[in-house]
Amino acid sequence: MQQATITEIRAFNRYYTGILGLLDRHILNSEYGLPEARILYELGQREGVQASGIIESLGIDKGYLSRILDQFATKKLIVRKRSEADGRLMHIYLTEKGRAAADKLNEASDEQLKSLLSDLSAADGEELSRHMTAITNILLKAQAAKEK
Repeated sequence: MQQATITEIRAFNRYYTGILGLLDRHILNSEYGLPEARILYELGQREGVQASGIIESLGIDKGYLSRILDQFATKKLIVRKRSEADGRLMHIYLTEKGRAAADKLNEASDEQLKSLLSDLSAADGEELSRHMTAITNILLKAQAAKEK
């Protein structure tokens, strides 16, 4: 790949993380950083997921995830339940408090994007979405090629 392409992609990454505030200590005016917010999202989407499922989908370090989950348990955002089928496995569930936190982050994220894109026409919004889908598909193809 040409250096100019790499430079342009890195510039876009810096721009996009900046406008979304992803490098802020707390995102979306919450008490959570990006890793915590992503984990809450995953837990909200996947009822009873195991830690290994989160590690696989986010590519997060096992020890780091464990520390975050311990913090969530202390704050009563999650409960861990031993699997009835296999007592070695633990399933993670959001509590009502955890679900409320995840829902609040999802709503704030939706509102952030609505605000960011509010001046775009419907056609421009659809075009942006198509380009983002194309980016995702290209990166998935590259990832699949590496896994062969």
